[in-house]
Amino acid sequence: MINEKVMLRMRISSQDVHYGGGLVDGAQVVKLFGDVATELLIRHDGDEGLFVAYDMVEFKMQLCAGDFLEVWGWIDKVGNSSRHMQFEAYKVITNAGIVDKPSACDMLEEPVLLARASGTCVVPLELQRGPQISKYLKPESRDTGGCKNG
Repeated sequence: MINEKVMLRMRISSQDVHYGGGLVDGAQVVKLFGDVATELLIRHDGDEGLFVAYDMVEFKMQLCAGDFLEVWGWIDKVGNSSRHMQFEAYKVITNAGIVDKPSACDMLEEPVLLARASGTCVVPLELQRGPQISKYLKPESRDTGGCKNG
């Protein structure tokens, strides 16, 4: 499971705007990195674990309402309970910026790197249940009856 990538695709809403001009706080991207980390931990250990610290976060461009992102992550190092991860967020669709057509959007020819980060998560030994990928690949083996805790 080392270096196996997972991806989350997300549309940034006008509800996420924090600054003038439709700009969105970079913390939204960091939140998405956390969501990807959670999926990686569940796939690797069967538990959501705890995000301990980012050792690097770098923003490359602005994030705006209407942008679509692909957020990628992968585990690059595994310790007894620690998992070091890498993250990249790419802009794949953006608002076209046409004044009289505010909902017009453009597909980008190539994804554009928006942000990247790395950090460490921990899953205590007593909570590790092993890789969950085999159950993920066999839908017939899953209980699809709803939430377990509520």
